[in-house]
Amino acid sequence: HNETSTGVTSDIAAVRRAIDAAGHPALLLVDTISSLGSVDYRHDEWGVDVTVSGSQKGLMLPPGISFNAVSAKAIAASAKARLPRAFWGWDEIIEANKNGFWPYTPATNLLYGLSEACDMLLEEGLQNVFARHHRHAEATRACVNAWGLEILCQNPSEYSPALTAVVMPEGHSADAFRKIVLEHFNMSLGQGLSKLSGKVFRIGHLGDFNDLTLMGTLAGVEMGFALAGVPHHAGGVLAAM
Repeated sequence: HNETSTGVTSDIAAVRRAIDAAGHPALLLVDTISSLGSVDYRHDEWGVDVTVSGSQKGLMLPPGISFNAVSAKAIAASAKARLPRAFWGWDEIIEANKNGFWPYTPATNLLYGLSEACDMLLEEGLQNVFARHHRHAEATRACVNAWGLEILCQNPSEYSPALTAVVMPEGHSADAFRKIVLEHFNMSLGQGLSKLSGKVFRIGHLGDFNDLTLMGTLAGVEMGFALAGVPHHAGGVLAAM
């Protein structure tokens, strides 16, 4: 749903419509690891068959808990599947869910954290949470544009509310820049992966993130540019405000 390495979101409802229009029996499986709790997502309404997610992004926890939402169609397909499964079958968990019993050793500390994270999201209100993420993403893009740098995602309708991937100017290493920012400001920026390695860095603005946190993050990036000798225009933080 939200492609973390590039800062691009997918129109899941459109994918469902395309599958239906083709009359294809394929199951629709969606990864929401970096969008759950940060971006509006509709498992049932969009006709998704399997949604997978994790605890370590929008739910503001360390990694260690995973989540599945499963349609009746997916459960029926699973029952007919012949691939051997020693752990990843849904049957045991679905049966255990009827009485709330955890069939394995539970990540107790993370479950307590998950309870608090859900309370935080509900207290703010999910629509307010999603609006805040959009606002911070827009501010970040305004900042990047003011710096005179390029946002990796080219289609505005696909901009990620959770993070922004920024293309480094030609001749400058994103990884060297990230190292300078980490060493001087103790701030970790995301790296580019695969073909984007060394070419982009990523600014995360998801989870328990407020306006002041964003301004501090963008200021750290701008100061890092100066230290690393990366060509840019000043005033990005002001543009974000």
